Amino acid sequence: MQLPPLAHASRRSLALLLFSGLAAAHSPLFSSTLQAAEEPKRIVLVTVTTGFRHSSIASAEKILQKLADESKAFTIVDKIQQPDITVPRKPNAPRALAPNADENAKKRFEADTKRFEEAMTKWTPEIDAQAKAARDQLDKEIATALARLAPAELEAKKIDGVIFANTTGDLPLPDKEGFVQWVQKGHGFMAMHSASDTLHKFPGYISMLGGEFETHGGQAAIELTALDAAHPAAAGIPSPWSIAKEEMYRIRSYDRSRVRDIFASTVIPMDGRPDQGTAAHFPVSWVRSEGKGRVFYTSLGHREDVWDDDANIPNRLNGPEVAQRFQKHILGGIRWALGLAEGSSEPQK
Repeated sequence: MQLPPLAHASRRSLALLLFSGLAAAHSPLFSSTLQAAEEPKRIVLVTVTTGFRHSSIASAEKILQKLADESKAFTIVDKIQQPDITVPRKPNAPRALAPNADENAKKRFEADTKRFEEAMTKWTPEIDAQAKAARDQLDKEIATALARLAPAELEAKKIDGVIFANTTGDLPLPDKEGFVQWVQKGHGFMAMHSASDTLHKFPGYISMLGGEFETHGGQAAIELTALDAAHPAAAGIPSPWSIAKEEMYRIRSYDRSRVRDIFASTVIPMDGRPDQGTAAHFPVSWVRSEGKGRVFYTSLGHREDVWDDDANIPNRLNGPEVAQRFQKHILGGIRWALGLAEGSSEPQK
């Protein structure tokens, strides 16, 4: 049976289409695109501290793993966590009274002094020696764990980005300059809350991050304004964004001409009050380019109920919607820093 001309043409078109599809599937461009779509970015999550340790770190680890599992955008291939070593804490003497202290302050100082003196009677030389030995062992194990951030290790494991979630202190990175250079080569660095209270003595890290923690007051209510509502780190979050209670940082070593602000406030809440009642630029989160790399930072993330949207969290003061928005915020920032979402890093001014 002879097919009519139209049928012959359809058959030829189908053959050409199949051939083209097979050729495209074997092309390097198609293969790399398919691979990028199928393979999540590879992340190292760091939650080590040598200074203050936030109780919300467990929540941070839980939520970042959840975002990885649900988004499929990234996978946490390594977690550098705190070694399981308890260091006895020597009692701290209360701060000296201010010259203008009132009667209530004087009574609190007297009570604090009495508690300190009682605690010191229990701090024996044996306990002091145990504390020093535990501290030395902890420092050694932290250094061993952080050796996994050596640039050669990151390259060998094909790591796409590193997250510092609520890290603190002078972390003993094996090659501090090399780590910054690794980011500059085109990798992502993502940081939350006290990651800005980390590596204060290393200017290269502070410059890469875009600012550092200076101080904070008591936890307070805050309203945040989106300065780039189209950015992935702000998408789907209302502006203003109201948070009932959070520890807000005053940032130093910060230059607006070097970052693109994502969220900010016009007043600095210290002890729950606007700072001097003056309109000020109070940076809360930003992005920036570091060479060919991308950096995302947010100072939010002190409280468990900012991280976790579980309605049953004890002592919850922020509604679950605050945590849901925070999760959108950090997921958008992570996706941007990994090159999975587009958004500007050009400073606004």
